[in-house]
Amino acid sequence: MAPPAEEPKITVKDLSIGFGEAVIQSGISFDVAPHSIFAIMGASGCGKSTLLRAMIGLLRPLAGSIHFGATDYWAEPEERRHVLSRDFGVLFQSGALWSSLTTGENVALPLRMLTKLDDASINALVTVKLAMVGLQDAVDTMPAALSGGMAKRAGLARALALEPDILFIDEPSAGLDPVSSRRLDDLIVEMRDGFGTTIVMVSHELPSLLAICDDGIFLDNVTKTPLAHGAPKMLRDQCDNEAVHAFMHRERAAGDVKAAPP
Repeated sequence: MAPPAEEPKITVKDLSIGFGEAVIQSGISFDVAPHSIFAIMGASGCGKSTLLRAMIGLLRPLAGSIHFGATDYWAEPEERRHVLSRDFGVLFQSGALWSSLTTGENVALPLRMLTKLDDASINALVTVKLAMVGLQDAVDTMPAALSGGMAKRAGLARALALEPDILFIDEPSAGLDPVSSRRLDDLIVEMRDGFGTTIVMVSHELPSLLAICDDGIFLDNVTKTPLAHGAPKMLRDQCDNEAVHAFMHRERAAGDVKAAPP
């Protein structure tokens, strides 16, 4: 007998997001399986990052629900939401490092704010987290001296400081060269495979989407609704929706000679 399927880590149901009376997306429903990498896809301006903000507690949805396990996140009081959010790690698009703090101090920040660990324990954890992303020699480096790829990895180290159960990532490959992008992709996969982390990733970068994501949803900026749901490779090869097809094959349409990942 096959083992029972695991319950979804995240369940989004009939969600509408926007600002005031301006609806950016509506009718969003999907599940995120445990220990998977889930992609939020779509063209610029379709609401990918807005959806992410609703999922991490920065923007109350206009309608619908977001469940983490059995807990309806936005139905909980604010204090309880803050507690639940401690299980989230977030890597923002820019890395969002504090420019006045060293790389090590940036990684230490959530540990100092949200734990009662002593300095020696915090410093040891900072060393471990920076080593995980290949920045063990950058502990005293200021953010201004980091390359774009290094800043993203430093942001990832900080997002992992509290060993989150769920990692949210906004456009991890934006502005990176192919080598740095691939290295970051490898780190994200390591989080899933080595630590069992559930990852939700906003991206419009085809190589990353096709290489590492297990499932996903495609948001449309014209209809303001989701158009497709499935693994990026499946959407590339099988979805016949015109907008989805154009997005998933846009490199070929632009005459790009680089082949997309198989």
